[in-house]
Amino acid sequence: MDASVQLGRQLGFWAVIPFGLMLLAVAVLPLAAGRWFRHNRNKAIVAAVLGAPTVIYLIVRYGHAALVSAGHTGKDYVSFMILLFTLFTISGGIRLSGDIRATPRTNLLLLGGGAVLANIIGTMGAAVVLIHPLLSINSERTRVKHTVVFFIFLAGNIGGLLAPLGPPLYLGYLRGVPFTWTLRLWPQWLLVVGLTLIAYLALEIYHYRKEPDSAILADVENYVPIRLSGRVNIAFLVLVVATVFFSGQLDRAGESFHFPFLRDLILVMIAGLSLVLTRCGSHGPRAANGFRWSPLVEVAVVFAGIFATMVPALALLQAKGASAGLTHPWQFFWSAGGLSAFLDNAPTYLAFVTLGQGTIGASTLGGLTSLAPVAALGFAPAQLLAAVSCGAVFMGSLSYLGNAPNFAVKAIAEHSGRKMPSFFGYMGYSFAVLVPIFLITTVVFFR
Repeated sequence: MDASVQLGRQLGFWAVIPFGLMLLAVAVLPLAAGRWFRHNRNKAIVAAVLGAPTVIYLIVRYGHAALVSAGHTGKDYVSFMILLFTLFTISGGIRLSGDIRATPRTNLLLLGGGAVLANIIGTMGAAVVLIHPLLSINSERTRVKHTVVFFIFLAGNIGGLLAPLGPPLYLGYLRGVPFTWTLRLWPQWLLVVGLTLIAYLALEIYHYRKEPDSAILADVENYVPIRLSGRVNIAFLVLVVATVFFSGQLDRAGESFHFPFLRDLILVMIAGLSLVLTRCGSHGPRAANGFRWSPLVEVAVVFAGIFATMVPALALLQAKGASAGLTHPWQFFWSAGGLSAFLDNAPTYLAFVTLGQGTIGASTLGGLTSLAPVAALGFAPAQLLAAVSCGAVFMGSLSYLGNAPNFAVKAIAEHSGRKMPSFFGYMGYSFAVLVPIFLITTVVFFR
């Protein structure tokens, strides 16, 4: 029996209390103790106080099953953070400078471009590459908050559906889903990206018309053509994509000489080369980008607490999720998506595809890619995998906790002096805009 399932069968629902407290801390402390919680050291204290006792208690109380389950989650966290570190590091060395006019058309192209780029260099890569020029171009504008929020929706989440270059699809690829399988989800991608861009354009036109004349005049007068620097990092991004593509072969090669971390080592080496060739000195693209490690540190400490406290939550989901009676794609879409908004979409995706495996009796995740209908279910396994993939990717945008780029973009924007919505303020945007779009997606694809 899988260790996580074994652990989940022994746990009561009280075990998710630390996870609930972790979510509550992230949501409430920025409002109740903003000055204190602003420091990453204090975020780390909260994560350690809630996460460490949870893992220690599980291991002491439940032994081997808890140790194995926590080990798997820890391994996922390390792989997750190494990929994010690599993309964050390399992307920070690419500088798109300039200050063209921040018209609705310009911003629409930036957001649409972010959605496309997320499939080429991952959501974290696209978010870090484009957030700096987005903020620079809109520096004269007084109404920018909505643009950054929609940027998180599109570049940080929704746009990354077509390639497994970041969480959560990266973890599925590592477990047997073919690299190119997600390309077949282009109709869902096109619908959701298209509707989100239409919603953004309507809101952006409204805010643009409310801009003071002085802001529009300054935007026109401060025009600077776009220029690209740090081009060598584009080659490094290509190497990252190639490394991810050949993950299976690298894992097997590493196992042949008892070194299971070969892929992760290569990614770290690529990031190191990027740092050496585009240094963080007073000149160069990183300095111009205002590159700092603090956004990545914030993601690392917050998600360390989330990953640690969600060990029992995931175990319960895997052990008792089948009792929820999920039998149709739309149920998997909303269940995986709803939890991805708060539970982090990477491990939630894994939990639901594992549940899907059990539903159809597949021995590997690759079995979920079959297009042959299962008579007992009335649909093909690929429809179930599509529902989980779309739910986890799309609905990771519903809160700051759903995906690592959400927090990174928020931190970068705030460090640049832009005020971002609170935890609940962000959810006001996401629920008002995205939930109706996801309902339309359900009717079109997952009935």
